Amino acid sequence: MRQKLFTHNFTFLILGQLSSLIGNYTLKFALSMYVLEQTGSASTFAGLLALATLPTILLSPLGGILADRVNRRDIMVSLDALSGISVLIACVAMSLWNEIFVIGALLIVLSVLGAFESPTVQACVPQMLPADSIVKGNAVVNQVASITSLVTPFLGSIFYTAFGIQPVFYAAVACFFLTALLECFIRLEHNKSRRKIGICEVVKGDVSVSTRFLLKEQPAILKLLLLSAIVSLFVAGTVVVGFPYLVRTVLELSAAHYGIAESAMGIASILGSLCVAVLSSRLLPRHLAIVLISFGLCLIPCGTAFLMLLPAFTRYILLLAMLSLSQFGCSLFSTYAISIIQKLTPEHLMGKVMSCVLTLSMCAQPIGHIIYGALFDCFANCTYLILIFSGVVVCAIGFTSTGFFKCFERYCSEDIQR
Repeated sequence: MRQKLFTHNFTFLILGQLSSLIGNYTLKFALSMYVLEQTGSASTFAGLLALATLPTILLSPLGGILADRVNRRDIMVSLDALSGISVLIACVAMSLWNEIFVIGALLIVLSVLGAFESPTVQACVPQMLPADSIVKGNAVVNQVASITSLVTPFLGSIFYTAFGIQPVFYAAVACFFLTALLECFIRLEHNKSRRKIGICEVVKGDVSVSTRFLLKEQPAILKLLLLSAIVSLFVAGTVVVGFPYLVRTVLELSAAHYGIAESAMGIASILGSLCVAVLSSRLLPRHLAIVLISFGLCLIPCGTAFLMLLPAFTRYILLLAMLSLSQFGCSLFSTYAISIIQKLTPEHLMGKVMSCVLTLSMCAQPIGHIIYGALFDCFANCTYLILIFSGVVVCAIGFTSTGFFKCFERYCSEDIQR
């Protein structure tokens, strides 16, 4: 008999993620606006983003090991409580030390905690749900992230514009503590290992097992992750760094304009994950190549808008439309790709493999942040060159990956049949 999707555990997981992401995204939106207003530099903004990403990349494998050896509910409760405490301390420290330094330190701390929480949450989904509900479960998780990315820019722009940065800190603290409380109601089984071994031996053994799984047992997964990492470099550069810089600094539009744009892209993300849930039986790995090509094609009109003599608001609308389409594709790509990986991964390796997924998908992001931050500062008067070149490169990657995705599709079919 088909089990229902929203079980007791999955419901509280979703509620907790909703509260946590609202606090996290609202805070990071306000901090982004604050840093850009205080410095006006794409390089400084990108440098902070890159610095905050490094702990997640370096520590995610440890997060996966922890997720497979400790009760996952306890991990999530502890990490969200620590996140709330960290934001509260930073709120006080803002008036005592250099504000940019405090913001950078807070982003690093939240990145460290996120490195342990993200693989834990991803490992919880297949533990809570039957195999035939994993794709829909991941779609729901992505829809929650998309809904919060829709709401939080609007909330962040209102709070930040009307009251400044401090109320955003207090709201984030409340969200993190509420998340920890909701996660206390989750009940997950955990089988403790009877053999007591040292932490170094644990890390060495688990890294060896996950590495062997990706290199020898499922090399197709590793190839998919490496391809995603390459594309992630361009996504991080153009969307994460370029978009706020273009709206706030080049076009000189308000934080409200950027908040509206972020909300529109949140709607696109919701539609992307919803598309995976609705079309889960029809989607095939070969379709992911089309998504990559589409992302590249969307960047070219963005560059063209800055090449032509158009009003600032017209450029803003075209930029918003194209990047919303890109966000739709990114949401569809990530939701479907993660679901495939989870189906091909044994449950006892889920945390470790999900941490590898997170690590490899993010490893190119700080490089993209730094490169594009420098590029947008150097080519501030001809940003169209950056956008058009990026679009052409991503399209080329999409076309050359078509053969890989067809082979990957055959591989997935054979593995499921076995």
